[in-house]
Amino acid sequence: MKSGAGNTVFSIAVLVAFSSCLWGQGAQGGGEQQPPAKAAVPADAAAPASGAAQSDTFVIGNDDVLAISVWKETDISRSVPVRSDGKISLPLVGEIQAAGLTPRQLELDLTEKLKKYITDPQVTVIVAEIKSRNFNILGRVAKPGSYSLTVAPTVLDAIAAAGGFLDFAKQSSIYVLRPKSGSGKAEKINFDYKDFIKGGKKSQNITLEPHDTIVVP
Repeated sequence: MKSGAGNTVFSIAVLVAFSSCLWGQGAQGGGEQQPPAKAAVPADAAAPASGAAQSDTFVIGNDDVLAISVWKETDISRSVPVRSDGKISLPLVGEIQAAGLTPRQLELDLTEKLKKYITDPQVTVIVAEIKSRNFNILGRVAKPGSYSLTVAPTVLDAIAAAGGFLDFAKQSSIYVLRPKSGSGKAEKINFDYKDFIKGGKKSQNITLEPHDTIVVP
């Protein structure tokens, strides 16, 4: 009798231990396979917020390239350059002024125009390429081309960014051509590099403006 009771107690202990082991493994496996529940997300949370990651101070200019995204409207979303008249063209919207506005302002203008055709349009405007803040440097420099004013804000900086002079460059005859707004003409501003590095007029190393062209004969 005592032997039978002992066997019964032993069997129960084994069953309890085995059940505890299975429960521990199940809990561990469940932790690996089922991540903790996340808080509920509103249905419209995936839509891009208007103006997200955009500057409210940057002013769009001619030649800038804009990436315009309209939520769930792939036929309208696209990359567009700002034309020389300051406008862009989009389906449904047609032509709209972009130059002189911040990305946020353009978002709001596009949203208002699209409301006629789309329920609650979600518009995002990103300046993909900043070309309105560029200048050009031509002539006898190692790397002529177009550069950003953020890289080279002055004439001297521009020459350095373009890799310096080539042989036989006329360093005393450099000049900047600056377009005069609305006139179709350009102002010519001289820069004598040799005089400048010898301590001549510091004022001739002018701050460049968008669309200036530096010519190194």
